[in-house]
Amino acid sequence: MLKKVMIGALVCGAAQLAVIAPAAATTDPSWGLTPTEVEPGAQIYAETRAAAGGCTPKGPVTSPGLAEPVTWTIGGNFGKYGGYGRVVKTPGKYVATLTCTDGRESTRTFTVVGVPPSSTTKPPKTTKPTSVKPKPKPQVAVKPVGAPQTGGGFGARSWDW
Repeated sequence: MLKKVMIGALVCGAAQLAVIAPAAATTDPSWGLTPTEVEPGAQIYAETRAAAGGCTPKGPVTSPGLAEPVTWTIGGNFGKYGGYGRVVKTPGKYVATLTCTDGRESTRTFTVVGVPPSSTTKPPKTTKPTSVKPKPKPQVAVKPVGAPQTGGGFGARSWDW
């Protein structure tokens, strides 16, 4: 009797898995790029957690907006994969792609903002401030009159034995 129950539970579990697995393969994996707005040539971070709705990456995150693909150099709990990369110096909106080992592909967008510094332009010349700082007032010299005003020194202590 126990054997029949165990076989029935195994068959039921396999049937549920056959129904759920294809649905999970079509969903967009959870992953992200931060920051989504980044300065030219700055660093960007990618992360996914396979056990928390993400996926196991098949390779690095790729994009025309990346100076080179973001490789997965950080690992951790819940199937965490993370890595840093640099963005290009050309401002614009870019699409990054993550490919999972189960065949899913997912994209995220990020924006390279601002104008990259040019090596041919010189920064504007700064002028020195024209305001003159007031001179500090001199301190008044106080001359002590005697031992009580000077603190008495070491020999001026009175010892109560």
